Amino acid sequence: MMRKTFITRVQDKPGSFLTATGALLSAGVNITRVSYNKAIDTNLLFIEVSGSEESIAGASEELLKLGYLSEGGVSAKVILLEFKLLDKPGTLFPVLEIIGSYNFNISYISSQQNKTDYQYFKMGLFIENTANMKSFLDQVSKLCEVRIIDYDKTEKTLDNTVFYLSFAQEIADKLSLDSMNIHALVSDSNLVMQLLDEQNQPPHKTFDYIAKFADYLARYKGNNFSARVRKTPVTEDITLYLVEPPCGSNTWILHHENSLLFVDCGFACYREEMMHVFRLSFPEFDTMRKQAVITHADIDHCGLLDMFDTVYLSQTSYDNFVMESSGENNFREHNPAHAPYVRISKILSKYKTPAISSLRVVDSKKPDDSSPLSLIGELDFADMHFKIYEGNGGHVNGEIILSCPAHKIIFTGDIIVNPSGFTKEQAEFNLLAPYLMTSVNMDSKKASASRKAVMNLIGDQDWLICGGHGAFFRSVD
Repeated sequence: MMRKTFITRVQDKPGSFLTATGALLSAGVNITRVSYNKAIDTNLLFIEVSGSEESIAGASEELLKLGYLSEGGVSAKVILLEFKLLDKPGTLFPVLEIIGSYNFNISYISSQQNKTDYQYFKMGLFIENTANMKSFLDQVSKLCEVRIIDYDKTEKTLDNTVFYLSFAQEIADKLSLDSMNIHALVSDSNLVMQLLDEQNQPPHKTFDYIAKFADYLARYKGNNFSARVRKTPVTEDITLYLVEPPCGSNTWILHHENSLLFVDCGFACYREEMMHVFRLSFPEFDTMRKQAVITHADIDHCGLLDMFDTVYLSQTSYDNFVMESSGENNFREHNPAHAPYVRISKILSKYKTPAISSLRVVDSKKPDDSSPLSLIGELDFADMHFKIYEGNGGHVNGEIILSCPAHKIIFTGDIIVNPSGFTKEQAEFNLLAPYLMTSVNMDSKKASASRKAVMNLIGDQDWLICGGHGAFFRSVD
């Protein structure tokens, strides 16, 4: 279905609109919007219709026969905009001047005070030359924030600027993003599209996947958040909890007396929901001693690190966060294929770099870059003694695993995940990143070698494997 807005000139007498309506209906189109203001122009009538290309062409012919269209059937594209202006005299005038300089017709305008420092002016602009939209939006955006509320998405000649801004604004509304993040989202969405276009992927699929990413994050907020929580004893005094949110990484929690050790901690946007789960699981949660260790620095594993006074990690992951805190690209962003997706994920999940002062490097040995798995340090929790191994960056630089041979338990991060143990929600969400990044691994061959090295470490013994995503499972099952 297409949409088109006709600018008609009708006689100021009874029955003129009825005549126009009859002509349009006979052509087989549906009237979706009408705008007429006698105080402004007694003859100008804007009529928006939807229908097939053939029926809209027929509608043009019918209006021409009636003499309601001039110059061979002038029509315009309709865009409904909202301008955020300071609530003080004179702020609207410069906007109107710019609109006038582009000869855009205003068919609708509405605003009222709302007990804030701003007024939101909604305007309907009817535009004949859509090539002017980019320069218009660039110019007016220097005066105030502009939000695109509605436009005809089937109009292929409409400037891409309008599409990108509308696309980003829809996502921003779902996740309450500010104007700075909207601009970044537009830029990185375009980069993802270009990268995938080089692989002959359809552009619309790119935006569909990014929109799905945002939709999933928003969908499971509040009462719709449904984390799967499981627990299993490790010793008489230590219990392992697994919290699996619908989106993001697993959060593993070892509980001993008044102490908790977290392994990874999910997306930042689910802070309130995860805190609710933690407090239900541990009634004394707020007063308990809480530490964390991260298996790697991907943002779906590190969103809640500011909860902890102490966060254990590899030297490489530490360097990753130092770069972030200095405004530089992190290791994942050094990969051109991953960078735009990572930045989009940061925006949509509301990620913030953890405080460097809380980070504690576990390395006592330097990793061997030639080895798929290197012993770099140790970590104790209660009577559990973990050996810490660093991978060679197959999934991402700085990835580690925590192995406790005495209790046959291993935390593998994303070196090993359990797809067969995903919930339906997790399975759907986890399809997005591999497409938008082309691969979740920095180097798939190295990632495969690291997985084999982990399984060789376990051997043929019965271990509890705790991966970055999916339920825990036994190595001998």
